[in-house]
Amino acid sequence: MPGESSTPVSTSVFRIDKFVVPSQSISAFVERIHQVQRMLGELPGCLQKHVLTQTGDSSEFDVVTVVEWASADAVAAAQAVMQQQLASEGFDIQAFRKKLGVRGDSGMYREA
Repeated sequence: MPGESSTPVSTSVFRIDKFVVPSQSISAFVERIHQVQRMLGELPGCLQKHVLTQTGDSSEFDVVTVVEWASADAVAAAQAVMQQQLASEGFDIQAFRKKLGVRGDSGMYREA
């Protein structure tokens, strides 16, 4: 039909976290992020996941994580599972970040 796009609209949702990490904390922080990413990768609806570190020109953010989820429902289910998992481990993410001096900015995104 005229005016309709032939490109399907993606239902994917992207969780993007950006972190400012002191140089002495990068190793411990990235190690824990990889553990979390492995857990996320086993959950239904996780399409892809990446942990990225800054190279070249400097900016405020040293570490970025990107996780693509199949849908908002997959995100909600994963959040519930991860909260339960971290609680069962006794892991306090806010205390961990504070101990390492990490600041972060997080958000959910869709394709524009």
